[in-house]
Amino acid sequence: MPELLGPVEVRALAQELDVRPTKKLGQNFVHDTNTVRRIVAVSGVTADDVALEVGPGLGSLTLALLPVCQAVVAVEIDPVLAARLPATAAEFAPDFASRLTVVGADAMRVTADQLGAAPTALVANLPYNVSVPIILHLLAELPSLRTGLVMVQSEVADRMAAGPGSRVYGVPSVKLAWYASARRAGPEPRSVLWPVPNVDSALVAFTRREVRPPCHARPSSPLRRLRPAPQDPPRRPRRLGRLRRPRRPAPHRRRRRPLPARRATRHRRLRPRSRSRRRV
Repeated sequence: MPELLGPVEVRALAQELDVRPTKKLGQNFVHDTNTVRRIVAVSGVTADDVALEVGPGLGSLTLALLPVCQAVVAVEIDPVLAARLPATAAEFAPDFASRLTVVGADAMRVTADQLGAAPTALVANLPYNVSVPIILHLLAELPSLRTGLVMVQSEVADRMAAGPGSRVYGVPSVKLAWYASARRAGPEPRSVLWPVPNVDSALVAFTRREVRPPCHARPSSPLRRLRPAPQDPPRRPRRLGRLRRPRRPAPHRRRRRPLPARRATRHRRLRPRSRSRRRV
């Protein structure tokens, strides 16, 4: 078994490459070996699978996938990390380094021709800011992709696995449900990542649907606007009248007699005293 990267090795590689994790690329590296082993075990990949890893970073999860899968295709957008990953695999896993293929490209624009081998499983620690667009693009671009296990933000995991009627059910839930059935596979603490993010993480597992639900969509963007199937007539929303409370009868009150008008009082107009008069 290859040696996995711990906190000391991750920081040493980052210092060697002079890499500072940035929020723009969503770089949070996994440095906990137990978490890496659990991700590989929960993903269920076997020796017949070709694993696709998006954002391998320094290679923590890559080293754990190499001895289990037939091949590993790593897509990395950072050219410095992409150039160092084969050397890391040869140093820590020399017996399985030949199974690794590194593709320096953007995962949101990568095509099947760039990957070479047809991946069957997606196992990755995805960048939190673009996790849902990456999954949808890969499911639309790679028909061979059958299963997947990804680590995303906890709130995003709830939306991806939510069903109709849930409070967090929204556009990501509908789009992902059109391709696959998703479920939460467990939470992950913040301490397993470096640098430590300000949000919690969770694992989401999905399986591609054999038969997709019927819908009409534009060919240029199949999931930009979903429409109901032609056999389902559009439902007219039922208008509910405004419920009004019945008025309560006013309590019986006695009529009061009007008070008599007051008589106007005449006031004498007092003359001002003259200064010449003085009291003796």
